[in-house]
Amino acid sequence: MRKVLVITYYWPPAGGPGVQRWLKFVKYLRDFDIEPVLYIPENPHYPLLDESFSHDIPNDLKIYKHSIREPYRIASVFSSKKTKRISSGIIQTKNQSFLEKILLWVRGNLFIPDARKFWVKPSVGFLKDVLVKEGIETIITTGPPHSVHLIGYYLKKSQPLNWLADFRDPWTTIGYHKKLKLSSSAEKKHKKLESDVLNSADKIIVTSNTTKLEFQQITNQPIKVITNGYDGEIASSYKLDSKFTIAHIGSLLSGRNPMNLWKVLSILVKENEYFKKALQLRFIGVVSEEILASISEAGLQEYIEIVGYVTHHEALAYQKSSQVLLLVEIDSVDTIGIIPGKLFEYMAAKRPILGIGPKNWEVAGIVKETKTGQMFDYSDDIELKNVLLSWFQQFQKGELQITSGSIKKYSRRELTRKLVEYI
Repeated sequence: MRKVLVITYYWPPAGGPGVQRWLKFVKYLRDFDIEPVLYIPENPHYPLLDESFSHDIPNDLKIYKHSIREPYRIASVFSSKKTKRISSGIIQTKNQSFLEKILLWVRGNLFIPDARKFWVKPSVGFLKDVLVKEGIETIITTGPPHSVHLIGYYLKKSQPLNWLADFRDPWTTIGYHKKLKLSSSAEKKHKKLESDVLNSADKIIVTSNTTKLEFQQITNQPIKVITNGYDGEIASSYKLDSKFTIAHIGSLLSGRNPMNLWKVLSILVKENEYFKKALQLRFIGVVSEEILASISEAGLQEYIEIVGYVTHHEALAYQKSSQVLLLVEIDSVDTIGIIPGKLFEYMAAKRPILGIGPKNWEVAGIVKETKTGQMFDYSDDIELKNVLLSWFQQFQKGELQITSGSIKKYSRRELTRKLVEYI
């Protein structure tokens, strides 16, 4: 088999969405005559842990490790909660403490492109020997953190390599980038590094068409859209909740606050006694205080169930048992190209997806194509109410389901096939 070196920061026991993309690619690469060799940090500071992901690591996978200096470990001495939140890309914009402002300024202006920058130089020296030892001519870097791409950049400068740079998220246009209190010189450095990477990589992979269009303004290198996906068999049957559960899986942060949904639910509760008795709002993961306050102000506090963070396996079970799956994105032009990884698992769960996001959100096209739910923007209320009432009436009859189109092309194995063809 042809060997390919995959350089990634996130790997089990890391939890959250960042680890899944390349864990799943690596899981299936051998099916297409590619032997993956992995390079990861030896002592990373992961904000979330999920041991269940370890079951997907292929047997006999060769993994190289090198130590990393993590500034977040030092920062956590002052405030472990704030440090953990910032290291996850979760940035509170209201009521920031003085310490939080300082941490953000340091993160944005001193750690460019990110706090994992100290892993770059030692990794380049270490991997030069690994490439020779393993006879590897193709490397793949995946970010964020975008420091990982700098490892590929300097390796590419030092020797002839085929380098693919995979962007799970954009670099300078990602939402939290603007919240880092960047100086003009820091912003220029980010832009330059982004341009250096995009123009030096042989091929670029992105997860949305929007990001592809953005990058095409910076580089003429080939760019391929390979989305995230779902793994395993599509759920055929599962014991559904007896309540009319509307469940959200993952972090629901302040910017993702669908006020129109809370308003419509409040109206339905007042108008329909059966709806009032059956409704349940279930949140799997972190929910901001601002959103909880908005739900309470709408008179819906008694319907809230907060489960908190669970393993990926448990999250999948909640998806399959919920009546409706809620998908929310920030109402901004900057987010129209953000396609959450959970979208594809939602589709595989075969439960109706209720999406609320910005106008022209790419997700809307995928949901429409696959017939897996209904999408709305933040100004919709009448049609949103009609759809929810229709779904509730189907729920009462035990008939709430979707007849989706084919979603097989979004399976992790098919996406890996697409990746190998691109390599």
